[in-house]
Amino acid sequence: MKLQTKVPLKPSTFQINYSNKLLLLGSCFAEHIGNKFSYYKMQAVTNPFGVLFHPQAITQLVKNAVLEEKYTEKDIFNQNERWHSFNAHSVLSTPSKQKLVQNLNAAVAETRQVLTNATHIVVTLGTAWVYKHLELNKVVANCHKVPQKAFNKQLLTVTEIEASLQELISLVKSVNTNAKFIFTVSPVRHIKDGFVENQRSKSHLLTAVHNTIELEKNRGDAFYFPSYEIMMDELRDYRFYKEDMVHPSKLAVDYIWEKFSDVWLTKKALETTVKVGAVQRGLEHRPFNSESEEHQKFLKNIQEKITYLQKEYPFISF
Repeated sequence: MKLQTKVPLKPSTFQINYSNKLLLLGSCFAEHIGNKFSYYKMQAVTNPFGVLFHPQAITQLVKNAVLEEKYTEKDIFNQNERWHSFNAHSVLSTPSKQKLVQNLNAAVAETRQVLTNATHIVVTLGTAWVYKHLELNKVVANCHKVPQKAFNKQLLTVTEIEASLQELISLVKSVNTNAKFIFTVSPVRHIKDGFVENQRSKSHLLTAVHNTIELEKNRGDAFYFPSYEIMMDELRDYRFYKEDMVHPSKLAVDYIWEKFSDVWLTKKALETTVKVGAVQRGLEHRPFNSESEEHQKFLKNIQEKITYLQKEYPFISF
């Protein structure tokens, strides 16, 4: 008896190993996957400008990085006693004007460096809804609680999203011809926009992503991973959601990561994640008696595992 419909998956021909370098950009689901790469000590950088929900914000970040655009005090504003940038998430915002400019330029430099060396770029798109600042006449990445009357809410067309994604690929290729792109649509439902509006948004993203991949078919550099479809179909039960009934639970994230790993990680990388995971769990262990002989043996065993891993992968640090 089959009690679940499975999304068909097959291993990629450009799988990821521990020598590869990754950049993950996009919605909060990119953070979840990025945290997995970080936990397993793979070489990945996630969202230097914080969470970015829509494709134009992601492309703007890549453009600024590739062109090495410098931020100045003219590019930021004060709201609720903190300084913000309309191009970045509030995680970068600070009470100091100078510190924010410094943080923004540091993030640009980091993104440029990672883009140049990345073997894989994972882009997670969250929404096609954007907010256009009326006075500045520009689409923003984050509203930073500026009153809504300052913006006009718009739904990006499929054509606009395609243009943005194609520009993103072209920009990256100008500094890194070897990068592979993994696109995915976030399984997080943006129901604050409305239930029908969320479906319209996701459908625009899905259509644009697949059209873009089809255009890149000859080069074979762009791929799709169905995280949205896995959540909506394989995990179509509210027990796989957090209390807000919108965001995937830890179990759901673990499940989708497992599927992602099956597709995108090499066999050796998967074996290494098992070893790294054993060390991580050991380091999280809290003994009843830290001075006991048994615990000292346990610590020695953990250190031997760390030494073994670092011998093969010197960049790993626990």
